[in-house]
Amino acid sequence: MTSGTLPTSDAGVAARAMVTVARDIKLSHSVFALPWALLSAFLAAGSSPAWGRFAGQVGLIVVCMVSARTVAMAMNRVLDAKLDAINPRTAGRAIPAGRISVRQYLFVTIVFAVLFFLSTAGFGWAFGNWWPARLSVFVLAFLCAYPLLKRFTSLCHYYLGAALALAPVCAWVAVAGTVELTPFLIAGAVLFWTAGFDVIYACQDYASDVATGVFSVPARMGVGPALWVARASHVLSVGFMISLGRGVPAFGTIYFVGVTLAAGLLVVEHWLVRADDLSKVGLAFFTINGVISLVVGTLGVVDIFV
Repeated sequence: MTSGTLPTSDAGVAARAMVTVARDIKLSHSVFALPWALLSAFLAAGSSPAWGRFAGQVGLIVVCMVSARTVAMAMNRVLDAKLDAINPRTAGRAIPAGRISVRQYLFVTIVFAVLFFLSTAGFGWAFGNWWPARLSVFVLAFLCAYPLLKRFTSLCHYYLGAALALAPVCAWVAVAGTVELTPFLIAGAVLFWTAGFDVIYACQDYASDVATGVFSVPARMGVGPALWVARASHVLSVGFMISLGRGVPAFGTIYFVGVTLAAGLLVVEHWLVRADDLSKVGLAFFTINGVISLVVGTLGVVDIFV
């Protein structure tokens, strides 16, 4: 065996742990925040970027986002393992179901944390922008703290929204090396959009949250009022999208078509989910919200170059 390599059995265990974690945290759900970050990156670069340089920056942004989300979600699963075991909806997750140990989960978490720090440092090494590396510890700590919020405040949904809202702000800083108003308008849209659909998602756990003392808007207010909180949050999100469109000269009809479609999809989302019928939460949460981010992000980028 070559020095420094893992035995085949150890390498196989590590690979299986990676696959198990990827499935457990639903790695594909990175699509929720990624289009917003890319929209911010394109706005920061302008309509005539140096494409070679910009392609490298976008590649690092994608690696940063996927690795950071993996770390955050892995910590969520580790910290919430006991709560997940009690809740019938989450008892099948990897740790409570016994498919992976906490130690293996933490190993995967460390691997992706290292990848995140290296990718943030890549902006310094390749482009002379060390701000992503300087902010990396704070950003990762902020993301990983989310599971703790549900222990003491029902504002945890808005903390999660703020965690995803870091994506467009960090992407802007990574490309431009500055801080301006524009990425914060995108962040406002993401914050209230995320908080709204997380409140909807939490409605499924109303009984479990009440029984275990978990803080959430549905547990505090009831499912019906919680859905109104989600609706109000999504109205605010659309308001930020409109403010962004009015504040960015590059945006015109194409971007506002995206905002209109997003608003329509949010209406459909709230039509599908009712206090007496939560059977379509999965469709509303995963499918519709994934489409919303793709529509606004894609049409926004197209509008920059048209």
